[in-house]
Amino acid sequence: MLERRRLLAALAAVTAVSWPARVFSAAAPTASTPTASGTTTMTSSAPKTAYAPIHGQQLYYEVHGNGKPLVLLHGGVAASEAFGTNLPLLAATHQVIAVHLQGHGHTRDVDRPLRFETLADDVAALIEHLGLKKAAVLGYSLGGGVALQLAIRHPALVERLVVVSQAMKRSAWFPEVLAGFDQMAAHASQIGANIKQSPMGKLYPEVDWARLMARIAEMESHDYDWSTAVAGIKVPTMLIFADADAMRPEHIVEFYKLLGGGQRDAGMDGSQRGPAQLAIVPGASHYNILATDAVGRLALPFLGS
Repeated sequence: MLERRRLLAALAAVTAVSWPARVFSAAAPTASTPTASGTTTMTSSAPKTAYAPIHGQQLYYEVHGNGKPLVLLHGGVAASEAFGTNLPLLAATHQVIAVHLQGHGHTRDVDRPLRFETLADDVAALIEHLGLKKAAVLGYSLGGGVALQLAIRHPALVERLVVVSQAMKRSAWFPEVLAGFDQMAAHASQIGANIKQSPMGKLYPEVDWARLMARIAEMESHDYDWSTAVAGIKVPTMLIFADADAMRPEHIVEFYKLLGGGQRDAGMDGSQRGPAQLAIVPGASHYNILATDAVGRLALPFLGS
């Protein structure tokens, strides 16, 4: 029984972050019913919310702030609320487009497996739907994988890329994380039932949590290695990891080097540095890296205004 509890605790850590209570304390924006025009304007302090008809689904998104467009892509299970104080910080200088990916938040699931590639295609279609020539993209965890695939598959749409706490190959995750992924499907119903009773479950009562857990488990069961494609990325890229992240630190270095970083001394004036940037958030893990505004503060100088 004790070993089973430990396993379920590990699975919960892999699939759902214990977000600070303040993330859920404010009422979620009221999502409009999907319409042809899509957009519902909220009060001045609330975001605009909309649904876009994308690949057979009604893809929900929020627009916060004004400025150059920045697409935010959440991790698995949680949606845009998971960015916490990072979201308003980024929205102070950018038009932040916070997307709810398939089966997450206010975007209903459709009869299609979750894949990094198809989710990236959804985001590309949304950028085009919004009439944007290109946008900066910041993705965390699962959303970081989607952001990475967006830069690989649709580079013309990506102005700048920020990948937060996401590996470019499955083998990079620590063995205990991979074990959690491998056991997730068998415990999807119980994990889903637990989430349903949590603050996040109350925030999104329409989500079928057991189904979402099973979807994520199936997605994460597939091996992947995007090293070759990553080496070909020309989009300016920043990597942000926790100092106690869920993947091996040598993978972080490998990832950075494939993007052109860490090849030589940058020189006294920095003119010889590579094009990519790397940031490590101290005192953080994969599961709480968004609990403060550290990610936003690190990303803003890279993103510009």
